[in-house]
Amino acid sequence: MQRNIEGENEVFIHDKQCRKHKTVPLRRGLIMKNGRIKKEIYASFGDMADNSSGVFPRIRIKDPYKRLGISKEASEEEIQAARNFLINKYAGHKPSVDAIESAHDKIIMQSFYDRKNPKINIKKKVREVTQSRYVKAITNRFQTPATSIILKTSIAFIVLGVLTVLFPTEEGPTLQVAISFILSIYFIHERLRSRIKACLYGIGAFFFSWLLGTFLMVSVMPPLLKGPRSLEVTTSLISYVLLWVSSTYLK
Repeated sequence: MQRNIEGENEVFIHDKQCRKHKTVPLRRGLIMKNGRIKKEIYASFGDMADNSSGVFPRIRIKDPYKRLGISKEASEEEIQAARNFLINKYAGHKPSVDAIESAHDKIIMQSFYDRKNPKINIKKKVREVTQSRYVKAITNRFQTPATSIILKTSIAFIVLGVLTVLFPTEEGPTLQVAISFILSIYFIHERLRSRIKACLYGIGAFFFSWLLGTFLMVSVMPPLLKGPRSLEVTTSLISYVLLWVSSTYLK
């Protein structure tokens, strides 16, 4: 009977020792984990070292974002969290607290000013316009042809524009305009090999170019050339440009 009791005591003592040995690494792991969490908190606001002197190390940095250890894209919650963390850490040093508060106030005021006076992001606006459904529907109607076609149509309309400027008639550049209309239909048919598309595209481009040219000359800008027929000549030149685009790039 005595042996059984002694055996049970030995088992109990052995089990106790095993438990004791098991708790040691758990406590070390807990200490290491707490230390890692502490370092992660410091690192989140750019303050890895535990400054025992109580002086804010970035007190002389002018950039308020760098002083608080945050990025310029930080949210209001992140800005406030950085401020509270640093204030609590350096509460015993008044110049440090003043520097932290000053950086926080500058960021808040700048954020308020940006909301009140928003800047126009030109690149963003251009991207939004180019990616809109209507612009894509228009751009999908155009394609870049071979270089030979671009050169051929460019030479034809440039010669037509030079003749219009050098030889304006009293009736206006009627003959040159008629030639530009025929040329646009010819070039479109040569590319697309479709008479129906050539006629529809040519007629539509002709009327649109003349309406747009007339509107620009009357309402937006004065005629570029001088003379009694300057309005008609300038309108013709604008229509030539639009007809050249239609003849070259429409698909």
